[in-house]
Amino acid sequence: MKEALKKLLLEKAVKIGEFTLASGKKSNFYIDCRKVTLHPEGARLIAKIILEKIKGLKVGAVGGLTLGADPITASIVALSDLPGFIVRKKAKEHGTRQKIEGLIEPGWNVLIVEDVATTGASALEAIRAVEDFGAKVVKVISVVDRQEGAAEALKKYDFDPIFKKSELV
Repeated sequence: MKEALKKLLLEKAVKIGEFTLASGKKSNFYIDCRKVTLHPEGARLIAKIILEKIKGLKVGAVGGLTLGADPITASIVALSDLPGFIVRKKAKEHGTRQKIEGLIEPGWNVLIVEDVATTGASALEAIRAVEDFGAKVVKVISVVDRQEGAAEALKKYDFDPIFKKSELV
């Protein structure tokens, strides 16, 4: 499974050139994971690999910061019995004014997912929202770790990427 996912990432997601990342840093490569997380085979492979990584772990829900985590969360929900949630970048300004949408309860152990981790800022934003809500993060999984600080920033949350940049570029 992992080799098939790697092949898809290399074919569809890894781009070489000059790019500005969400962190503001410049990079000579870009990993457009949505080309794989929204691909039927890619979505299934990612979900199966993540479900294998959390086997035996008590997890009540899966989710992360919108937009990168959304297709990953949906794939896991579709292939498992885990409910999902989405963390908004800012709380809704109408209705219930929630920052977290979906199925999550205070006291639950949750898995945070994301597509590409650079500094860990997106995962940390999702973690803060989940912890403020009263749930506990037991693991963080990204499809790719760019190896630019995320592992250090997320070390207390059992950060476990599927791939590291060094395996792809």
